[in-house]
Amino acid sequence: MVTPNRPGTPDGHVCGIDTAMEVIGGKWKVLILWALHEQPCRRFGELRRLLPGITEKVLASHLREMEADGVVCRVSYDEVPPRVEYSLTESGMRLNDALEPLAAWGRERPHGTVAAPACGPDRAALPVLAENGRGR
Repeated sequence: MVTPNRPGTPDGHVCGIDTAMEVIGGKWKVLILWALHEQPCRRFGELRRLLPGITEKVLASHLREMEADGVVCRVSYDEVPPRVEYSLTESGMRLNDALEPLAAWGRERPHGTVAAPACGPDRAALPVLAENGRGR
C-alpha cells in the first residue's frame, strides 16, 4: 500500500514509525511477514492456506509491494509447472524482530478486555493544562 508523501518533510515521513507503517500497513502484511518467519521459503499456495480469508489478488498485491519495499524476496524457478518461492530479506528479518515485542504484547493481553473507556481516556487522570500548554 503506497501512501502519499506528507507535505513539509523532504521524504514525506515524519518519523521512523511513519516509515515502518508505510511498509507494514494493512490487515495482512504483518501476517505475511510472520508466516515467512515461521518457515524461510514459502510458495504462494502455502501462504494463502496459512492466511484464511485473504484473496489471491490481495496476497499477490501485498507480496509485490513488500518485494518493492525490500522486505520480501521472490525467486522464480524455470520449471514446469512454474514454481515461485517467497522468503524474507535481511531487512524483512529485522522488521520481524522489531515486531516480536508487539506479538508478545498481543499474547499477554486478555481477549475481550478493554483497556480504556470506549469514549477516550479518563479525563480525571489527565493533567490540567494552563493556557500556555504547560501543566499547573
